[in-house]
Amino acid sequence: MIRKILIGTLAACTLPLVLLTACKSNDGGAQSKTTSLSGAGSTFVFPAMSHWTDAYQQAHPNVKINYQSIGSGGGIQQVRAGTVDFGASDVALTDDQLKTMPAVLQIPETAGPVCITYNLPDVKQPLQLTPAAIAGIYMGTIKTWQDPEIVKSNPGVKLPKTAIVVVHRADGSGTTGIFTEYVSAVSPEWKTKVGFGTSVSWPVGLGGKGNEGVTGQVNNAVGSIGYVELAYAVQNNLPVASVENLAGKFIQPSIASTSAAIDGSKDIIAADPRTPIVNPPASAPGAYPISGLTFLIVPKDGTDHAKRAELKKFIQYIVGDGQVVAGSLNYAPLPESVQQFDKQQLDLMLAGGQPIQ
Repeated sequence: MIRKILIGTLAACTLPLVLLTACKSNDGGAQSKTTSLSGAGSTFVFPAMSHWTDAYQQAHPNVKINYQSIGSGGGIQQVRAGTVDFGASDVALTDDQLKTMPAVLQIPETAGPVCITYNLPDVKQPLQLTPAAIAGIYMGTIKTWQDPEIVKSNPGVKLPKTAIVVVHRADGSGTTGIFTEYVSAVSPEWKTKVGFGTSVSWPVGLGGKGNEGVTGQVNNAVGSIGYVELAYAVQNNLPVASVENLAGKFIQPSIASTSAAIDGSKDIIAADPRTPIVNPPASAPGAYPISGLTFLIVPKDGTDHAKRAELKKFIQYIVGDGQVVAGSLNYAPLPESVQQFDKQQLDLMLAGGQPIQ
C-alpha cells in the first residue's frame, strides 16, 4: 500500500520533498541544476551585454549570468586572478600582457564607435572636429571653444567664449585604449608625450569612472567634452561630434560608419583581429575614425565541465544570433570573417584539458 502511494506521488510530483529529489528533466533524467557564470570588464559593451545576458537567461532559465561593468582594466585583472569566468575588454591584450595571464582566448564580440560628446546647449547642429582639434583639446593646448582650429571647421556656428572642460576616464578603460590609440595615430606629439593604453597620464581634465561617469560629468558641466560609447550619449540625449577622417569627410558615429571602418580595415583584421582599426584609410570615405572591436577574454581551460560548456554556449549566442541585438543598440555587428575567427577560437576551449563537445 505504501509503495503504491509513493509511486502515485512521484508520478504527479506534488510533494515538495519529492519535487526536490525525484522530478526528472527532459535531458535524460538528470536533476535540474542552476549554472552560474560571472564576468566583468568593459563599460563600453555593457548596454549590449545586459541585453545578451537577459535574453540568454530567458531562453535558459537554469543559467544565471552576473556581469559587472567595472572597466576593461578591472575585467582583465579579474581574469588574471581567476575570480570570474570571463572578462570583456575594448582593446586586445598585447603579447607582453599575455605573458602575465593564464592561457586565454581573445574573442571579438562586437564593434562600436567611441564618440566625442559635449555640452554646448546653444550649438544646435553637430559640432565638427578635426584630428588636430581633438588632440589639442586633450593635450591642453586648445583651451576655449572659440579656438581657430575649432572655428574653421564649424563655419557659421556661433561657438561660446567659455573654456573647454575636458573629461576623461579615471579607471583602466578599453574605451580609453581606443581613444588614445586614435589620438596617437593622428598626433605625433601625443604619441611621444602621452602615448596610448587603457590608462595614461592625462595632461589636463577631470576623471569619470566608467562610460557612465564620463557621461555624467559631461551632462553636468556646460562647456565640457568627453569620449564615451555611443549608447551612453544617446541614452542621455547628449550630442556627438562629427570627426574628420583621412578622406577629409566629417563623419557621425553610427552602426553604418563603424561598419565602414571595419570594412576599410578588413585586411588587417583578417591578419590579426587584435590589430586596432582606428583611423582607417582614405579609401573608406564613410568610415568613422574612432572605432574599435571589443573582446571577450576567456580562460582557455577550466575544471568545471558543466560551467565551461554553458559558457561556450553563451559565447556562441553572443557572436551568432546576439549580433542582431547588438545592431539594435548602436553597435556594429561582426562581419562574417570575424564570426568565423570566433568559431575557431571557441573550438579551442577546454574543460579539464579536454575539448568541450
